[in-house]
Amino acid sequence: MPPPSTPDPQRTSTLRKLFAGPHGIRAGWRLLLFYAIVFALFALLFGVLQVVHVGRSQPRRSVSQLTPSLVLITEGTILLSTAIAALIMARIEHRRFSEYGFRSAGVLAINFGSGCLWGFVSISLALLAISAMRGFHVLGLGIHGITIVGATVAWSGTFLLVGISEEFAFRGYPQFTLGSGIGFWPAAFVLSALFALVHQGNKGESAFGLVSVVFFGLLFCLFLRRTGNLWFPIGFHAAWDFGQTFFYGVPDSGMLPYHSLLKSDFSGPPWLTGGTVGPEASVFTPIVLLIAAIIFSRLYREVRYPAPDARNLPTT
Repeated sequence: MPPPSTPDPQRTSTLRKLFAGPHGIRAGWRLLLFYAIVFALFALLFGVLQVVHVGRSQPRRSVSQLTPSLVLITEGTILLSTAIAALIMARIEHRRFSEYGFRSAGVLAINFGSGCLWGFVSISLALLAISAMRGFHVLGLGIHGITIVGATVAWSGTFLLVGISEEFAFRGYPQFTLGSGIGFWPAAFVLSALFALVHQGNKGESAFGLVSVVFFGLLFCLFLRRTGNLWFPIGFHAAWDFGQTFFYGVPDSGMLPYHSLLKSDFSGPPWLTGGTVGPEASVFTPIVLLIAAIIFSRLYREVRYPAPDARNLPTT
């Protein structure tokens, strides 16, 4: 009878170094596991929605038009998938869910409100610059009467959900985890590029529009870095989209809004107006975002993320 085989210590050591570091499973593998769970949950939830025919009884509209129900279904599925995946990873890593961007709950209202103000002012300045070059025109109200109230409430809730879901999906668990492995800003560049790559699937998106998406991602990371939580970028993200889609009624990645407050029009070259993509592909958008980053970095000088007591994370 042959003697039982013994594991090769050298091979075991190599595999351990590949998958594990001094603080457990390496960041890259944890991030891959997180996204694998997210994609599996997203596919499952979307499959369930298709089976029960969500929204089938509603009048069919062009897929080139943004509606609150369409956005709520998509973003709600993303948020539920990422939240469940993060809860699973929190149990695996023995961490609190709040460490993934939701620390400092006491400043939630201040950071969220400030972010909303900055976001709405920023989209307004971008459109004002385009208007000064005679590329943007407000034609009047797009809706009237009680419809204004209903549409305002619907779009406000919709873009709050968009802000939470997309910020947590890219600046929540992923930024925390990848940042623990390669550092905050290298992780920010990688995830901002991924943020743009995902937006590439939007109908009507352009190359310059994707560049702006990278700028948005890096700006949101700066907000996270200096405030210590996701509520400022969530507010900015929600208010920018609210102002762009509902308030001013301009295209978002080539999609026109349903029931916008103002009826607007663009005229001029794509570099000025963003063309069919909308103002996010205008040359003025990255300029406005850069100005916002400079002003913000002067007002918020202290680095608050990751928190000093976050376990097993570099503070540089």
